[in-house]
Amino acid sequence: MKKVAVLGSGAWGTTLGQVMVDSGQQVLIWGRNKKVVREINRRHSNRRFLKGIDLPKELRATTDIKAALEFAEVILLAIPAQTLRENLVNWKGFFPEELPIISTLKGIEVETQFRMTEVVQDVLAVDQSRLGIITGPNLASEIIMRQPAGAVAASENQKNIDLMVEMFSTNYFRIYPSSDLIGCEFAGAAKSVIALAVGIAVGMGYGENTQGLMITRGLAEVAKLGEAYGANPLTFLGLAGIGDLVASAQSPLSRNRSFGEVLGKTGSITKARAQVVKTVEGVYSAGAMLELAHRVGVEAPIIEVVSDVVAGTLNPKDAVDRLMKVSIKADI
Repeated sequence: MKKVAVLGSGAWGTTLGQVMVDSGQQVLIWGRNKKVVREINRRHSNRRFLKGIDLPKELRATTDIKAALEFAEVILLAIPAQTLRENLVNWKGFFPEELPIISTLKGIEVETQFRMTEVVQDVLAVDQSRLGIITGPNLASEIIMRQPAGAVAASENQKNIDLMVEMFSTNYFRIYPSSDLIGCEFAGAAKSVIALAVGIAVGMGYGENTQGLMITRGLAEVAKLGEAYGANPLTFLGLAGIGDLVASAQSPLSRNRSFGEVLGKTGSITKARAQVVKTVEGVYSAGAMLELAHRVGVEAPIIEVVSDVVAGTLNPKDAVDRLMKVSIKADI
């Protein structure tokens, strides 16, 4: 049994808390919202993020970040990607040394174009061997109901991989190991952008053929980009790549897909923001992913048009027209 501090009391942090309790771990969730924390402790629910779900009575929560970090033998990050740096700076003074840090964040930092583990290293000056990630086709609203699912545990340190397999394995949540941390992080960040593209196409009234085009060609862009930064291109054919992308691009539960649909229907980023009020990571990561592609000379036309659409410099119709004029190269 491990003592795990989950930093983040939203849908995903709470869901992973339940998974770890089910796997036999002792879990303490940290969150800012006093009402959410009180409800987890007293009512064993989190109706703000997970309506109609009864949580395990063993799952506890606190608003005291210092108490959460002192409790921990393992630290799990489950906060919005673009808030990671600010939070780590605030916590740095009492962040434990030598403990494993597992990221569940999917995104690229806008200002620096850093992957999430790079942000952790930059702020906390921790060794890469302490870091790991959990990623894959993981929609919280399904996993919280204990529907069968799988995820990838990635780290450059085999001990961290073994630890994550132990922490998260249950009879409904299956963990696959990977040593390709970079590839898994790129896949998790980029799927949000490609899911936006699929949502835009659906919102414009296009069908399965167009969606298949966006998914497969988008995956090809991401694989080329990841490989340019040292990733194994085969990673993008597994759960962390195509698995996560299909779940995000095809499910109405996906924020990125839903946001893209509104954007495709209305042609307005303002209206999309008004209708989908939750954090939509693809909106933030699109420009950062494009900058990473430019740095290594990788052509990424789908990522590029999504970046332009969410920036308000290109409308969805013109975006599709541009994609259909991109020069054709070998499919694989």
